Parts: sequence; structure tokens; C-alpha cells
Amino acid sequence: MASTTMQMLETYPAEIELDRRMLAEVIDALKDCAQTCTACADACLSEPVEELQNLTRCIRDNLDCAEICTTTASVLSRHTGYDANLTHAQVQSAIQATKTCGDSCDEHRDTHEHCRICAETCRSTEQALNGLLPHLEPSGKGAQRPGRAAPQQGR
Repeated sequence: MASTTMQMLETYPAEIELDRRMLAEVIDALKDCAQTCTACADACLSEPVEELQNLTRCIRDNLDCAEICTTTASVLSRHTGYDANLTHAQVQSAIQATKTCGDSCDEHRDTHEHCRICAETCRSTEQALNGLLPHLEPSGKGAQRPGRAAPQQGR
């Protein structure tokens, strides 16, 4: 069964110049990564108090990654008035966030299972984003997709 994300992309009435299946997979990976990072940060906060100082950076990176992944999934879900430069920059930001969080969680993978799971999720999401990035090449300021009208300014 197709994901809700894929179902929504299939019902979009205008042209989407990206492969819809790939786009849906990336959006779903971002949403999964955001949830995993949020849960990992929460699990870190539940560790014994003497370990919290060692987990501070991991918690911060988890929360940053969760927010950036959520925002990126939202940006990739919107196609009306598409701005290639903004989308490209947002995906680059998500790549950096998933790399940073994956590295941070990886440092704790041997002692905290939730960090191992989160590191793996961040790595797979980073890989999916890197696969999408070449298809989002911006060209010029406020680049729009060819054949796509800019949003109308009043009537």
C-alpha cells in the first residue's frame, strides 16, 4: 500500500518535475527521522543524571535535526510557487543536520541503544537526501520550475 505521502503526491493536480516515488520516500524518511530524533532526545533525558552532561550535545543535535527534518518535509511537500533555490538550500541544511546528529549519536551507540537506532536513521535519511539533491539544482534567483507560473499578486 502506498504511503499517505505518495497518495497525496499522486493527487497533486499540476506537474511535479521530480520522480514522485523518490520524493515520497524522502519526505517519509524525513518524517521518520524527525520522530526518531525526538524520541532519542527524550530517551537521553531519561538516562541517569550523571550521564546527562555527556549527552548534552547529542540532545541538542537530536532536537535541531528533528526540527530541520520536519521543516524540510514540509517544504518538499509544497509545489505551488516552487522556489528551487530555497528548496535546494533547505535540503542541504537537512543533509548537514542528519550528518551532525548521526555523528553525535554514533558516539553513544555502544552504551545507548536509542542512539544507535537514531544514528542509523540519520544516516539513511542523509543518504536519501543526497540522492534527491542533484534533482533540485537551482538556476538563478528565485528559480521556478519551467512552465510553472509564479504566484499571482492580487487581482
